[in-house]
Order: sequence, then C-alpha cells, then structure tokens
Amino acid sequence: MAVGDTYRALHQRSLSDPEAFWAEQAKAIDWTRPWDKVLDASKAPFYRWFAGAELNTCYNALDRHVQRGRAEQPALIYDSPVTNRKKSFTYRELRDQVAKLAGAIAEQGVTKGDRVIIYMPMIPEAVMAMLACARLGAVHSVVFGGFAANELATRIDDCAPKLVLTASCGIEPGRVVKYKPLLDQAIELATHKIPRCIVFQRWQAPASLVKGRDLDWNEAVAAAQPRGCMPVKATDPLYILYTSGTTGQPKGVVRDNGGYAVALAWSMQYLYGVNPGEIWWCASDVGWVVGHSYIAYGPLIHGATTILYEGKPVGTPDAGAFWRVISEHKAVALFTAPTAFRAIKKEDPDGKLLKQYDLSKFRTLFLAGERGDPPTIEWAQKLLGVPIVDHWWQTETGWAICGNFVGLEPMPVKLGSCSVPAPGWNLQVLDEQGKPIAKQGEVGALAAKLPLPPGTFPTLWNADERFRQAYLADYPGYYKTGDAGFIDQDGYVSVMTRVDDVINVAGHRLSTGQIEEVLGSHNDVAECAVIGVADELKGQVPFGFLVLKAGVDRPREETVREVVQLVRDRIGPVAFFKTAIIVPRLPKTRSGKILRGTMQKIADGEPWKMPATIEDPAALDEITGGLKTAGYAGKG
Repeated sequence: MAVGDTYRALHQRSLSDPEAFWAEQAKAIDWTRPWDKVLDASKAPFYRWFAGAELNTCYNALDRHVQRGRAEQPALIYDSPVTNRKKSFTYRELRDQVAKLAGAIAEQGVTKGDRVIIYMPMIPEAVMAMLACARLGAVHSVVFGGFAANELATRIDDCAPKLVLTASCGIEPGRVVKYKPLLDQAIELATHKIPRCIVFQRWQAPASLVKGRDLDWNEAVAAAQPRGCMPVKATDPLYILYTSGTTGQPKGVVRDNGGYAVALAWSMQYLYGVNPGEIWWCASDVGWVVGHSYIAYGPLIHGATTILYEGKPVGTPDAGAFWRVISEHKAVALFTAPTAFRAIKKEDPDGKLLKQYDLSKFRTLFLAGERGDPPTIEWAQKLLGVPIVDHWWQTETGWAICGNFVGLEPMPVKLGSCSVPAPGWNLQVLDEQGKPIAKQGEVGALAAKLPLPPGTFPTLWNADERFRQAYLADYPGYYKTGDAGFIDQDGYVSVMTRVDDVINVAGHRLSTGQIEEVLGSHNDVAECAVIGVADELKGQVPFGFLVLKAGVDRPREETVREVVQLVRDRIGPVAFFKTAIIVPRLPKTRSGKILRGTMQKIADGEPWKMPATIEDPAALDEITGGLKTAGYAGKG
C-alpha cells in the first residue's frame, strides 16, 4: 500500500457512508441510551448527530475511568510558573472534587439546561467548573478571564445565566489582573440580573464579596453534597462559546454533547496519536475552543493525562519554558499556536536553551490558530527533530478541519499546508460565484459540503437565522469557512488567509499569507504581517510589518530592502510589494491571532474600535506610529 492509502480509504468511507462510519467511532463513548438515528437530516440544514441517544460527558471524562482501572492515574497536572505552583490530580481526586463542586452549583438552583458563566484564569478549578456543569447537564459558557466588563455583560445578556463561577484574579507575568471588579461592573451593565456568584479566592488579590449574591468557593464546596452524572440528550448543548461577530454582537457557538464526545475521542487517538495513559499538553487557554476541546474534554474522555499550564512561552522565566514543561512531565505531544513558537524563535533563535532539557519522550508538535508559516515550521523541525503538524481549526468546528493523522497513518508534511481533510469534511475551493474551481492549486474560498461531521456546531445560541445567514447563505449546500486557500494534486489543503485578506492589486488577487511566507523566510525576521492598504492607482497594495529576531544589529533599511527584493524574486512584480516597516511587535488577540483587520483600518484612516480580545492595546499605538512615519494613518 502507498503512503496515504489508509487515510484515503477511511476518509472516503466517512463521506460515502457517514452514518456507518460515525456509528463505529461512537463505540469509544459510553451511552446511557442508544440513538434512534445516527444522522437526523429532517430539519436540514440544521443537522443533528446521534438523535435520541443519551449520555453524560463528565461521566465519559472521569467516572468511567475511575471504575475501569485509571483511578490512581494522573488526570490533570497543573503547572504554574507565574505562581511557582505545581499540583497533580488523579482521576479519582478530580472526579471527587468535580462531584462536590457540582453539588455546590446545584445548591444555587442550577439544573439541566440552565446556563452558567465561567470567568476564570488557568487554574484547576476552571476545568473542574466546566466538568461540574457537564455533570449536572447545565450549559457552561466560558468567558476568557480578564475580558473587559462590557464584553462580559453582552455575554451575560445573551445566554442569561443562573450563576457565575469566577476567581478573584488572574496572574500574568509581572502583574495581577483583578477579575472581580470587572465582573461587578459587567453585572451592573447587564440587563439580565445574576442571582448568584461563586468566587474562588486567590491570595494574590482576594476579592470583596457582595452580601446575598456572592459565595466563597471553598465554603460552598465544603458544605455541598457530591452529585452524580445527569444523562442528557446527545443533541443537548454542552456549552456556548462566544466568538466575535462582524456586527459587534458576539456569536454564541453551540456545542452538543454526543457528536462532540465522539469527535474528540477519535481525534485524540488518530489525529494526535496519543494513547490512553500518556501525557498530553495543549498550551492554550480554557477561554478558547482549543482549551475546551484539548485541555478539558478530549484528553480526559480518552483517558490521557492533560497538562494545565499557567504561564507564557517566553518570560516564565525564559524562552525555554516550553522545553522545561515537556521534559519535566514527559509529554509525548504539544499543541500550541505558531505565534508561541515565533516568540521562542525571536528570543532564542539558535535554540540554546533546549540543550538543558531531555525531550526524549516527545513525539509530535501540533500547531494551529494562525497559519503555520514555513520558516517557523522549518526552524522548529530542525530544533526538535520531530514531525511538526500544522492543522486547521475554527471555533465553530470544535476540532480540526484538516490535519496530518499521525495516529492513523503519518503522511509527508508539506510546508505551508495543513495537510488533508478530517473524516466527514468534504472540502471544495469555490470561485466568487460559488462554483467549484477545477484547476488544482488555484486560490479560492474554502467551503465544506453539508452536513458537517460530528463535533461541529449545530447552530448559534438563540440565533438560527443568523447561523443560516452567516455560514450557509452565500454558498447553498455548503458551510462557508471564511478562509481562502487551495487544494493541490495530492489533496493537501493550504489555507492562505481569511477571504477578507485576499487583496486585489490592479485586478490580480493576491494572498497576504503568500507574501508573509516570503518575508518570514528572511534570516533577520522573527515574525511578520502583511495587509492591503488603499492605493488610488492600484486599488490596493501590500504593506509589510516586520519583527526582527533578538540580536539583529545591522541597518534596518538593509533588511527592508532585502525583503522587498525577495518578494519581487519569488512572487514577481505583480505583487507590487514596495513598503515594509520594522515594529517591536505585532498587535494580537490573547489567542495569538494577528489583528490584520484593525491594522488595515488604521492604515487607511478608517474608524476602528479597540478589539475586546487584544492582548496589549499599546501594540496598536506602536503600529499607528510606524504607519504615520510611512505616510499612512494620517486621517485616523
């Protein structure tokens, strides 16, 4: 058999007979009631997986492992360089603490289907809170810790929670972020009134409690009786996770229980190649979809050990932070964002800090969140000597759209590609009229034929029509990913940019990702971004931002001149790339996405709003200053 044949046969089966395929994968999950139908298409395009079945996601993540020999295996390892704390919880310990917390939540009148907002930092109690809600059949909505009060208020009003679970503060390198004042302000701003909050007090900044509304976490849990697992329908929501909407109103992505559990169990084994009992590390945040899927639910459903890390890739204490965690806990795989590795590369380009650590157990690095640029992947490959797998994700999808399925059959890694579609994903490249592009390798809109596989979102919270308009209306019969890219002759998918980031230079459609790939290949460049700026003659022209590696001391004009020539050599004069500036850093969201849309508005002098998810607003001031020096942003 040729390399890829096992994958291709499996993928074809998932498309030709999805019900038989997913019924087979569903055997990895414990059900309290079997399904009436694997796929319910009666209300298409609102498809539902495992209709009629019942299960409990927390039972699948904890209780069944305790009952079947994993009681004393570590379930969760908490590693917090920002507080110098480490703590491990066995499956039995985690189940018992979650059962008690579920009792405390139930004491506040929370029952099946009620919503609970979780507004917490990266501490074990955040994962326990998610699992405790799942145990009761309540629907959790995690809001990234430290989110601004008005953003939190809009989420409170949209999902109308009965309870908020929070902590007094979050710890960042060099600063303490007080959560409780932000929550108090959000409750004031919100129309929906919160009857109860349970507050976990951290000694770094204890919070004052509002009498009659706020309860101390430890006291509430100590007084509670443990609760068992409440079976829910496979099609019932497990959680709501808000993602930014173009209208400013956040979109509440709904995730079901049954299809999600099946998809996570399959992906832990066959995408990530992790076996039950092994140590797995996803260096994300529980506030993001990746944290939901692969810090909390996926590894625990699979019977693996999950690492919860409260720290940064650099600065806690240095650019060897990731190597220390992998070495100390003997992690077999890491899942993080390319931006984390670009940060490490910037601070320690020669990888000297790696020499201090033993990574002999480490097998695979997985990257997602932003496109894995080839220079960073090549650097990581050379440094680590293991496969570097870029894979493609969205909040809406819950797990990977494309990847290299190392647990099924490792396939060659192609730089710049996120490899091949996951089971159930029938991906097409569409032109501006919504017709499939026949020519291989041509960039267009990436869209997937319906129905989407299990684990993906069935709708938006209380917004079926918005779901239809935002994702299904532009290309009937397809899910619009909003990303642009191409599929090559081997079926490998390359996601080049968001559809909105395809720029039109004198009638030529160019991908900013393609230009970024060239800029990033220059030896001085640690990280880069390209946007399209308005031009009277060409319509739009590309404009580059460069962040240099630590220790580069040659004249900056030389670096800029060389990257401009590189683009001319590799893409051609058609790119019309003539301008780049050097900046200390790029403005990003807390999940590592570069804020290209905001940068473009600043460059063109258009009105813009401070993004709620920005990591450091000062980065936009630096960008604005650089743009003004280059003759842009004058009207902003």
